[in-house]
Formats: sequence, C-alpha cells, structure tokens
Amino acid sequence: MSLLGHEEVVVHRGERSGISLVIAIHSTVLGPALGGARLWRYGALGDGIADALRLSEAMTYKAAAAGLDLGGGKAVICLPPGNQHGPAVRRALMLDLGDLVESLQGRYVTAEDVGTGTEDMATIAERTQHVVGKPVEDGGSGDPSPITARGVESAIRACSEHRFGSADLAGRRMAVVGLGHVGLPLAERLKAAGAELLVSDIDPEKQAEAERLRAVWLDPDEAMTAECDVLAPCALGGAVNPDNVASLRCGIVCGSANNVLAGDALASALADREILYAPDFIANAGGLINVYGELQDLGRGELDELVDGIGEALRRVFDLAEERSVPPLEAARALAQERLDAAIEPALSAPSLAQ
Repeated sequence: MSLLGHEEVVVHRGERSGISLVIAIHSTVLGPALGGARLWRYGALGDGIADALRLSEAMTYKAAAAGLDLGGGKAVICLPPGNQHGPAVRRALMLDLGDLVESLQGRYVTAEDVGTGTEDMATIAERTQHVVGKPVEDGGSGDPSPITARGVESAIRACSEHRFGSADLAGRRMAVVGLGHVGLPLAERLKAAGAELLVSDIDPEKQAEAERLRAVWLDPDEAMTAECDVLAPCALGGAVNPDNVASLRCGIVCGSANNVLAGDALASALADREILYAPDFIANAGGLINVYGELQDLGRGELDELVDGIGEALRRVFDLAEERSVPPLEAARALAQERLDAAIEPALSAPSLAQ
C-alpha cells in the first residue's frame, strides 16, 4: 500500500501577530510528525501552504530512510512580502506558533528551520512541550548544524567509496556551495580530511572563511559548474535544475540542502551522465537525528551511531539502485516506502474496537 496524501493541514491566523501560520502533517504512521518551523516571505498564502505540503512529505521519507520512529510534518510562518519585524513581533509569532502546535496534542513536534533558531524554540516552549532544538541551557540539544555536517560527511564518504572505490577523501576536489550553518562546518570537516576545497556563497564576506580554510573562492554563478569530484550544495533547494544539469562537471552530488533537485526528472538526467546523486533526505538527516536524540533522550554514543549510519543507509540505496537499474532517488524512496508500508499494514489488519 502506498502512503497517499496528507493526514492534516492546519491554516491559522495568529491571534497576537495577525500572520498566517501553516502546519502540514504528512504522516504519523511511524511516530509523531516532526519537522522544522520555517519563517519565510511568500507572495501568497497558497505558496506557503505548498511549501509546507512539499517539505512535510520530504520529512516523512527522511525519517523512514534514517530508521527513526517519526513521521513527517512542517510548520510555515507566512510573512508577507517586504515584512520587517522587530523582536516584539517575532516573539508574538513564536507564541502564536506554540499555541497552534499545542492544539495538535503531540501529533506534530516542531524544531528550527530556515529563518528560525534555538532561541525561537525556547519561546515556542513557553506555550507547548512539543518542541525540540531548544538551547542547551534550556535542556535542549542546541544547534543541530554540526551534527548535520557530520552526517553529510558520512554520506560523501559512502558516495566516494561507491563512485571512486575508496571512502578516503584526501586529495579529492570538493566544491561546497553555501557557507551557512551547515556548509561551513562541512567545509571544515572536509578540509580536516585532506580534501582540496572550492567554496562559494552569495555573501561576499564569507571570503574570509575561504581564506581561513585555504580554499579557492568561486563566484556564486560559477560554483555549481566547477570541475570537481564532489559537488555539495548547502544553500536553498533547486540547486540542480534544467538550466545547469548538462553543464555539471562533478562525479558526485551530495550536500546538505533540502530538495537539491529542482525536479525529480533530474535524478535520471544525473544518472544518464554517470553523476552519482545522494538523495538529500538521507544525506542531510543528521539534523533530524539530532533533535530525535533530544526527543528520545539518547546518549551521545547512540546519537553518533545513528548519524554515522547515514553512510550505511546510502550504501543500501546504491545497491538497490544497481539491482533495479533505477536512479538512487527512486531506490531511496522505495526503501523508505517499504518501511512505511510495513508499519501501515498491521494497523489496517488490526481488529476495530467497535467490532
């Protein structure tokens, strides 16, 4: 049986802020739906709803593929274009979101995402207990970015082993596109592993980080098509698109960005060019694993084992892709769907209490 559609979508106007909030719950088959709270400007409310729907579905597959007992959800705070908010409005937004999360009675657990951070999670926690990613001093797991970067490195090593025959990254040419919360610690890890670094960011001030890492700085317009062994998109989604896919000069695409591919058809285009693609919902699962550890009160050893398991999950994906002669994206979704189906079928066959 395939999991079709979303279980619940809630659209609500915040009582304090007057701003529209969206929470999409794609699946709770494996556990509560967990997904970050995105603060973003949208031209229309429908765009925000579409984002929540798309991202919550991706979270379902990310959790399933990572072997976590979680479902997929997403919260979106839909700022109108040009909105400039100060601390008071931001606090109102987070309190409003906390109330909305609480109304779902644990079916959805929120966390940080694009536009939000650990301090925002602390504010949300004033209104609901169903929040993770709080500051360490508040009993949370703190910034998940270093754990995410570690998971992406594990993914890159698995890709390198499959594509080049060795997981050793020394001497490999790596292009990290985006030196943000995850891209920068990833670049640091790759440098420590002996890789040759090419880096880029839309913020020219990040050139100082390139100098510190002794990396080659690339113009953002040229970074995606740089000649390299591994291309690591670490900014917003859609980095690989119909306009640049034929111009890529890499052996591997594996980064921390969500929705690296602008469309699923591009997975086949990459495979046709013999470019190995690591499905992003597996490669960047370290952040989800980090907050899952907070939710389940896991020890450091247990958490590290799950993060390092990202590489092993990709090895299973690549083996299945070769066995079925399909792109890795299709194989990854098939493996995740198998886990979802295994959880759905016992629930469907269980006798009803009303019988």
